[in-house]
Amino acid sequence: MEYAIGVGLALLAGLFLAWVGLDRDRAAYPVILILIAVLYELFAVLGGSTAALLSELLPTAVFVGVSVLGFRTSLWWVVAGLIGHGVYDIFHPAIFTNPGVPVWWPMFCMAYDVAAGVFLAWRLMRSHGVHAGLA
Repeated sequence: MEYAIGVGLALLAGLFLAWVGLDRDRAAYPVILILIAVLYELFAVLGGSTAALLSELLPTAVFVGVSVLGFRTSLWWVVAGLIGHGVYDIFHPAIFTNPGVPVWWPMFCMAYDVAAGVFLAWRLMRSHGVHAGLA
């Protein structure tokens, strides 16, 4: 169920961004990637674990860096970051102990991240530079 909800929400969010025109701004998907990355930090705070908070900082910084790189150069970096974060979600429970992360979160987040990355890739391939934000 976590997978279906993650994919569904990512597609709905992507369609909404496109329908409203918010994805014409280059910042839309990089901001989403940053938000996705900092959620593990939020879970560490909610779980009351300073150790988890500190251990999550480096991966968060990497994804924020990819987001900034994608914003400044090519949104294809953001595609890679979203899909990469989905892969990261698969391995997160085996690498990190973060008591605030809900049991269902890694599966949901992986599905959302990969679907959002694929949706953005589809939009980029479809746009061919037509929209200033997706160019």
